[in-house]
Amino acid sequence: MPIITDREQVLGIYKEAEANRWVLPCICTENLTTTEAILEATREYGKEKGIRDLPIIVAITNLYNHRSQSTFYTHTRRWDIGLKLFLEDLRILTEKGSPYEKLRVMVHLDHIQFDEDRELLSWDMRAFSSIMFDASRLPLQDNIRLTRQFVKEQGDKIVIEGACDEIADAGGEMRNDLTTEEEACAFLEGTGVDLIVANLGTEHRASGRDLKYYGDQARRIKERIGTRIVLHGASSVPGDQIAHLIDDGVCKVNIWTALERDSSPVLFRSMVENASKVAGKSVVEELKQAGYLGPKSSSQDAASLDFFTTAYRQHIVFHEMKKIVRMYLELWYR
Repeated sequence: MPIITDREQVLGIYKEAEANRWVLPCICTENLTTTEAILEATREYGKEKGIRDLPIIVAITNLYNHRSQSTFYTHTRRWDIGLKLFLEDLRILTEKGSPYEKLRVMVHLDHIQFDEDRELLSWDMRAFSSIMFDASRLPLQDNIRLTRQFVKEQGDKIVIEGACDEIADAGGEMRNDLTTEEEACAFLEGTGVDLIVANLGTEHRASGRDLKYYGDQARRIKERIGTRIVLHGASSVPGDQIAHLIDDGVCKVNIWTALERDSSPVLFRSMVENASKVAGKSVVEELKQAGYLGPKSSSQDAASLDFFTTAYRQHIVFHEMKKIVRMYLELWYR
């Protein structure tokens, strides 16, 4: 079916999800391979569960300084072209005749900055299902003021989430305290957003899953505001910590890093195991002489079209990303 952008329909899916004890997955992308992996994993899992119209949220950032995904969607490195390509890909992939036509696909603008993204914020927001309006790097009262103004301007057109606190970026020096229930209430009441992003111990762009998600704090916030929490940075924690998020008041989870982080080693392994087919005999011999490849690396095979093309690399990444997306679907669509 066409991408669902109507505000009331989107909110209706959130209500349905809560009634079914689902947590809506919101998965970011910055290329067509990832976009299709998200949709294919959802289609396959929905078919197995007997829910061919399983909801899925596909997201992208714009001029977010930690990761500008719209600029990576195109080698022009122009966010406007990248964003239009992303939207067009989704339109084609969800139209009648596509394998994904039955899915209920929503498109989310993630971490849209109050200052850097001013031009995007002048677009017609009705092209999107939801937006995270991000003024979280400002002091709380300034954050509330700017977010409230955006809700006043756009709240009747699009589902809006806002961020109480800035979520830590893995490897950076910034560390914030966890969001308190008082801060969450003040933010929600002061802004009028539909959903809030709270700092619950996770990090963005984590290289491993070694942090702790503070579900006890989420539950304290839930007692005050209900099931309206969005969790970011879930790639930084083990899956067993986030398997029962609906109990904690979390209605939506944003994921991206795990897809790239955990598919890259699989591609790397395949390329090393097939080194001469990927790069040719002479390159493999040079790398062996330099000590980068060991004696087991064979240089007997000639470079092969089956291994040195973009299609070979994308095939591996696509299928590995599908597995990763499915893992999260199994956690949140029980």
